[in-house]
Amino acid sequence: MKVFCSRANPTTGSVEWLAENENYDYHQEIARSSYADMLHDKDRNIKYYQGIRAAVSRVKDRGQKALVLDIGTGTGLLSMMAVTAGADFCYAIEVFKPMAEAAVKIVEKNGFSDKIKVINKHSTEVTVGPDGDMPCRANILVTELFDTELIGEGALPSYEHAHRHLMQENCEAVPHKATVYAQLVESRRMWSWNKLFLIRVQTSLGEQVIAPPSELDKCPGAPSVYDIQLNQVPPTDFTVLSDVLPMFSVDFSKQVSSSAACHSRQFEPLASGQAQVVLSWWDIEMDPEGKIKCTMAPFWALSHPQELQWRDHWMQCVYFLPQEEPVVQGSALCLVAHHDDYCVWYSLQKTSPEKNGRVYPARPVCDCQAHLLWNRPRFGEINDQDRTDQYVQALKAVLKPDSVCLCVSDGSLLSVLAHYLGAEQVFTVENSAASHRLMKKIFKANHLEDKINVIEKRPELLTSADLEGKKVSVLLGEPFFTTSLLPWHNLYFWYVRTAVAPHLGPGAVVMPQAASLHAAIVEFRDLWRIRSPCGDCEGFDVRIMDDMIQRALDFRESKEAEPHPLWEYPCRSLSETQHILTFDFRQPVPSEPLHAEGSIELRRPGRSHGAVLWMEYHLTPDSTISTGLLKPAADKGDCCWNPHCKQAVYFFSAALDPRAPPGGPQTVSYTVEFHPRTGDVTMDFTVLDTLDDGH
Repeated sequence: MKVFCSRANPTTGSVEWLAENENYDYHQEIARSSYADMLHDKDRNIKYYQGIRAAVSRVKDRGQKALVLDIGTGTGLLSMMAVTAGADFCYAIEVFKPMAEAAVKIVEKNGFSDKIKVINKHSTEVTVGPDGDMPCRANILVTELFDTELIGEGALPSYEHAHRHLMQENCEAVPHKATVYAQLVESRRMWSWNKLFLIRVQTSLGEQVIAPPSELDKCPGAPSVYDIQLNQVPPTDFTVLSDVLPMFSVDFSKQVSSSAACHSRQFEPLASGQAQVVLSWWDIEMDPEGKIKCTMAPFWALSHPQELQWRDHWMQCVYFLPQEEPVVQGSALCLVAHHDDYCVWYSLQKTSPEKNGRVYPARPVCDCQAHLLWNRPRFGEINDQDRTDQYVQALKAVLKPDSVCLCVSDGSLLSVLAHYLGAEQVFTVENSAASHRLMKKIFKANHLEDKINVIEKRPELLTSADLEGKKVSVLLGEPFFTTSLLPWHNLYFWYVRTAVAPHLGPGAVVMPQAASLHAAIVEFRDLWRIRSPCGDCEGFDVRIMDDMIQRALDFRESKEAEPHPLWEYPCRSLSETQHILTFDFRQPVPSEPLHAEGSIELRRPGRSHGAVLWMEYHLTPDSTISTGLLKPAADKGDCCWNPHCKQAVYFFSAALDPRAPPGGPQTVSYTVEFHPRTGDVTMDFTVLDTLDDGH
């Protein structure tokens, strides 16, 4: 059965009604899930297995039956571990129906149907009693309800309910305990993900400065954690101001509270500096003695960094203090971790809140609009002075004293650059009320409210009256649009350029004048695992899950690329960069598709995990901005990617199976097509063994 779904097309800007299979949503959910990554997390799986064995043994040693409640069972892996360890019965709870159905099949395939009951409910809906889902309460609680922040997926309310309604007193829990750690640092790079810095513009009249509005400076920021692969942030990018501090622990074997709380740790700063950022992670102890531990600590906090386990379903957290604060080496302070039922945030205080009776700071809420409109990478991009300088140089080449500029990009400062560089009149278009308000604040803070005209409207709907009857001589874009997920979604600029053509004067300049799509074939160090079949996991056959993921991918995703910030995921380029397509912004969007096909020769040995695609914007004939590779691929070492953008990854399914032998010299053939009517870029890549092809 087909259902109609409304979607805003990020490339064309139009709203479309698409006929989708009724199972489209859950296929998407499975295709983009972390199930494969979790099954490949050997450290997690081994530690859970050890913890479960120990818990079952403790219950049996007390002469009791081992009755297990497994909340969020997923594939049923932990329940199967429990039965293998000697549990008498397991109640496996899974709220996501397709996953619960898969768990039933996996449990049956492995021969555990008589000992495991899969219950397709939220744990808070499970009933206990003669006619309930469980005849009696369980005495071993096994869960994997954690995200990078530990509590962001509702672990605390789930534990709270389970202890009250589903578990016996003095039960065992695996994991037994979790501890959250924090480290205070100063980092200009990370702080640039949260605040707007002074932006310097070199003009013929000297240096001009774009300053942030005071309310943006004072804003505590967004409440959401920024979860990243912290191991990919070089230690040279931050200064450590504190030791690693254990902030708070949760004992999962006892009644858990989801009420708001705060926990303070006094410390003496290791160095003087500006306290800006809190780096945080957690570990879980699977047993009461703390001998079986699974940690998310970054490499510099490990005693044996070589034992670091890569994983993407749990990473590390970056939190931003409400304001940067000076700290003095050796002068004691308190770092305070606050949390409610789903979120954690931090503050820095002179003394412990318990001692000074201060009201606990409320969860931070953005009141300046910027943190709601710009994500962390966008803040970093706007604050990138080298990138700004490149736009300034390009603008100097195209602007004239009588230029009338129209800027089309979301929340962009290009209009300010154009004004400072001498354009006679500058218009900028913001298609949301929030973005319009933010840009007005920035212009006012820099005394430009009468110099730059902000138009709140979709750019396709511009009228001559909006432009005060003027013809545009320079159309500008970064381009950047908040609706863009994949690199080519910013081709929306081309559709806008086509729509505003009647407002362009004779000989009008478009900047960027063109864009091009590029690709390279890469071998990932670890990212391939998120799409790799598992087969056998700790002795259990989970191929049903592999097949389910593959079916979901085949439903649509296998022929699509997916966005990833590749600065966090090291990879080696096995090929030179291939130019695929060019999009000429000096001309309107064509009516016929743009088509490219060819082959990419692999020049370096390795496993071809996939193709990475990105856009390059040609501002002028002499200036290009890359959203992908920043340096040419080298024979040795990892690729250097633009840290402000997500690149598109097209995984090669055959190369993702770790059991497949690595091939010899290979060629990758490709077909890529841009469809003007829909704005879609479709692609197909095929890995060819050149030895078999007789080349």
